[in-house]
Amino acid sequence: MYQTAFFASFASLVLGQQIGTYTAEKHPSMPMQVCTAPGSCTTENTEVVLDANWRWTHIIDGYTNCYSGTAWNATACPDGATCASNCAIDGADYSSTYGITTPSSGALKLQFVTKNDNGQNVGSRVYLMAGEDKYRMFNLLNKEFTFDVDVSKLPCGLNGAVYFSEMLEDGGLRQHEGNKAGAKYGTGYCDSQCPQDIKFIDGEANVEGWGGEGGDSGTGKYGICCAEMDIWEANMDATAYTPHVCKVGEPTRCEGVDCGAGDGERYESLCDKDGCDFNSFRLGDQEFYGPEKTVDTTKPFTIVTQFATDDGTDTGNLKSIHRFYVQDGQVIPNSETVVEGVDPTNFIDEKFCEQQKTAFGDNNYYGKLGGMAAMGKSLEKMVLVLSIWDDHAVSMNWLDSTFPADADPSKPGVARGRCDPEAGLPATVEAAHPDAYVVYSNIKFGAINSTFAAN
Repeated sequence: MYQTAFFASFASLVLGQQIGTYTAEKHPSMPMQVCTAPGSCTTENTEVVLDANWRWTHIIDGYTNCYSGTAWNATACPDGATCASNCAIDGADYSSTYGITTPSSGALKLQFVTKNDNGQNVGSRVYLMAGEDKYRMFNLLNKEFTFDVDVSKLPCGLNGAVYFSEMLEDGGLRQHEGNKAGAKYGTGYCDSQCPQDIKFIDGEANVEGWGGEGGDSGTGKYGICCAEMDIWEANMDATAYTPHVCKVGEPTRCEGVDCGAGDGERYESLCDKDGCDFNSFRLGDQEFYGPEKTVDTTKPFTIVTQFATDDGTDTGNLKSIHRFYVQDGQVIPNSETVVEGVDPTNFIDEKFCEQQKTAFGDNNYYGKLGGMAAMGKSLEKMVLVLSIWDDHAVSMNWLDSTFPADADPSKPGVARGRCDPEAGLPATVEAAHPDAYVVYSNIKFGAINSTFAAN
């Protein structure tokens, strides 16, 4: 993802590390299938858990918030370690508070704006669980990952994202003494943007240097970095899939230039924030994806992503990442590139990344940090993330509009989609489309060509 999601629009939805007892934590069921060949699949009784950054945090044995508006409670949180000791994270009312529901077995619906007793919640992020207190870990090498999606109610400016993050299996419970909640309560998030709006990192509150403006939830001195594989970032009008690599091989706290947030520091970060993206519109096929296009976003469809290795084994080096769609019983190959300087192709590999970066005049930080080989190492230990979010940094223009917004859209790589740059302003999209939602369903994982019917 280009930027981390804006987390919550009311003060009580923040992260804590002790465990509260006011609301029981009950994970919604979202079973998946593991396949060895077409039609040969077994069901795993997986669940989802809400990210801790959305949750109510309060003083232990009390209702006083540890965080309000964009500020920490100075009494409870004079420093990071003390705050972690004083504050408890509670269970979540998934449906009423966050608009997270399971309309059918194996399906998950994420509502964009949900009115509730505290005001309203905006967006959400959940992780797939293998049990009550462990994330479901994936080794994606020599495998394919498949799911169904309905983006018909997801307008410009929103992002329904399905991706993998190099998080720890237990959410950092064992590694960080200050973390008492662990994966059961959705702790331990990291991604390639090295997000600094995470309230607790490595078991301590991100209190130092914390500040926020307007509707933003605030940021602190520290960020948390790790590799990320964006399987699906999309709305009705645009989509991209993007590998992001890092210098580090596990969740790593950053500060200063390592976070890459300052002027001129983006390409000095621990992680490659741009990634090597495959966006059909940006790559020259503007009729491939969208309402009544080749992949018709007014109707549900299936997304297949394959991770091919150089020797065809689960321990080989990542060679290429392939994409297929299935809609109305038809398998639709990914679009081919139509860009001067980029060989016609419909998948991501090292050559594509190098040519695309050159053609668009972009910094190939992806290649500098190890490219496909580095991505492959990270793909051995990934956690599945499903989310819906709007973008307080650049209004999702990087996905579905002109980016940078003041650039000439006729310049190669600038036009990412058909959307008006103003459509993604958070205030605009939250007011105009509070009823937006995305539905993910029918997750399958297994051997290449085992999870869908190829023709």
